Amino acid sequence: MATQLSDISAAEMRSAMIDSQLRTNDVIDPAVVAAMAAEPREAHVPAALASVAYIDRAIDLGGGRYLNAPLVTGRMLVEAAIRPGARVLLIGAATGYGAALLARLGAEVHALEEDAALIAAGRKATASDAIRWIEGPLSAGVPDGAPFDRIIIDGAIEILPDAIADQLAEGGKLVAARREGAVVRLVQGVKAGGIVALRPFADMDVAPLPGFEAPAGFRF
Repeated sequence: MATQLSDISAAEMRSAMIDSQLRTNDVIDPAVVAAMAAEPREAHVPAALASVAYIDRAIDLGGGRYLNAPLVTGRMLVEAAIRPGARVLLIGAATGYGAALLARLGAEVHALEEDAALIAAGRKATASDAIRWIEGPLSAGVPDGAPFDRIIIDGAIEILPDAIADQLAEGGKLVAARREGAVVRLVQGVKAGGIVALRPFADMDVAPLPGFEAPAGFRF
């Protein structure tokens, strides 16, 4: 039987998430905090998991996909420095939590997802006209929508395909998580001279995103 949350208990959980998970870990940007305080995270998880929607770790969405912990999302959004009107490509949009937050920040969101069931759930959970859902391979990006001011890859990757880097506008920023052996680090890079050099800014537990595995023997 699905567990439902009352509006009051959900609001209380969001408040606790902000105070105990976000503010204590450098997620203090007013716009990001306001967006995460307003967006019902429980709408983006299976109904049976609504009561743990605000837990401080990834939530299993099925099929090898996860909704990353709130802190991961918050740190990525702060680092991305979203401005109203920015054209953002969100890769691995899943059930739309990140897309909804980006829309609340005023972005024009291109939400890329390859799992049809997740897209259906995401469409149901997000009603913003600022979100355009695209179904297709995650590693291919959305070339017909490029260039993008920001690209956010919502999951841990081992390699960054050239096809994705090519879709970032000159001077634009890409934020992702990179797996290096047993360690996962949040990374960011600004495109300069056609090159995106990724630099780490935090070690964090981030769920892997399929389609970005490195060939055997590959090293960064």
